[in-house]
Amino acid sequence: MVQIHQPAVAGQFYPADAETLTAIVEGFLDSASTSADRPVQAVIVPHAGYVFSGAVAAEAYAGISPAAVYERIFIIGPGHREAFRGAAVDGSSEVYSMPLGDVSVDIRTCLELAAADSVFHNRRKPFEKEHCLEVQIPFLQVRLKRMPPIVPVIIGSVDGNDLGRIVRGLKPYFTQENLFVISSDFSHYPSYDDACKVDRATGDAILSGSVEEFLNTLLDNARQRIPGLATSACGQLPIAALLMMMQGRDDLEIRHLDYRNSGDSQYGDKDGVVGYHAFTVVYKEPARHEDSESGFALTDQEKTILLETARRSIETAFEGKYWLPSDSLLTQTLKAECGAFVTLHLHGRLRGCIGNLVGVRPLYKTVAEMARAAAFEDDRFRPLTREELEQVHIEISVLSPLRQISSPDELVLGRDGVLMVKDGRSGTFLPQVADETGWTREEFLGHCARDKAGIGWNGWKDADLYVYQADVFDEQ
Repeated sequence: MVQIHQPAVAGQFYPADAETLTAIVEGFLDSASTSADRPVQAVIVPHAGYVFSGAVAAEAYAGISPAAVYERIFIIGPGHREAFRGAAVDGSSEVYSMPLGDVSVDIRTCLELAAADSVFHNRRKPFEKEHCLEVQIPFLQVRLKRMPPIVPVIIGSVDGNDLGRIVRGLKPYFTQENLFVISSDFSHYPSYDDACKVDRATGDAILSGSVEEFLNTLLDNARQRIPGLATSACGQLPIAALLMMMQGRDDLEIRHLDYRNSGDSQYGDKDGVVGYHAFTVVYKEPARHEDSESGFALTDQEKTILLETARRSIETAFEGKYWLPSDSLLTQTLKAECGAFVTLHLHGRLRGCIGNLVGVRPLYKTVAEMARAAAFEDDRFRPLTREELEQVHIEISVLSPLRQISSPDELVLGRDGVLMVKDGRSGTFLPQVADETGWTREEFLGHCARDKAGIGWNGWKDADLYVYQADVFDEQ
């Protein structure tokens, strides 16, 4: 039976009153020093009461752009209330009822995990009084303009084989479309000075990116028999799973953002403390090859390679194959992580357009993927046929990073594309849309608000607006 999950620690770990809770979380986020300069794949955040760890958690959440759009958020933590083996998923709760509003559960993904491997159990009981996942939700609700459904996961006792199975089940979802929130406090109950020492070692091990170094550091900490130290990380298994999923991902890096412990709070003492770290896993800074107008300087040869990549990618898709250009042709610019759109025209009319605003893959791979998506996955059109491909005209737009603007007057028609975000909805127009339509600035924004974002003709007036530039080229 599908049920509603009621909060277990509202009024204890965080305020139960919505207005008070919003003010507190916004205050933490406003005070954070972290900038949202990279796309975020995962965060490691504490789960204590907000008076102890809220400021630390906010440093990680502040690294996520409010405009970030995720399909789902995996919130993964350790079990504090019930002993069990494997990993529990909450595929029985339709929503988590929270002070700031209901949050949907991605029941389908929960059930898919349980069906794929018996190491995942669809059981509700481990979640009923568990706080480690719940305390993350208000931060996500306040930070994100659009709150997606969540996938609650609690990892119980496991051996090495079980943990490997859990990682294999989760790894297909470890993509830019999903955010992973790893919930963990660190040292439990040593003195203030000992906590700082132990937590520094554990944090350095996480920064190494090596699961072996992380687990060995936990063992070394335990061997020191530090008075009062019960554990170096209560979420050691979720953290280990994250590090295992990162293996071989050269496009990701770990950032350490903050460390404090309960002894730093006015409500804590220095004798038996709990440690709190904040980390983010972000996509690496792309190499930029800039010119003064578009932010990119592609050579004619690089443009030719990208156009061939787009066309060959669509051609080979009809045969069930995946085509990419030879490594010998790839320059550093083509390997840079840039956002890009691929647009298809047939007899002068739009036939498909799909893209990524933010670059998280090498440019040549993004173009290959977006070309196939424009041909076969744009839900405004039926899939492209082989016959149509012979007559299709391909256009590519390579994008600069997003920049938020405070006034629509900052948008320059013909130079800037626009992304608008409001009430969980978003829409974008590429720069060339203004040239193709001849619209005024207000018409450009109005059509984007109504036709792309679905927020009404005047919705842009109180939406968050971002601009970007594009290097646009085609097969002509």
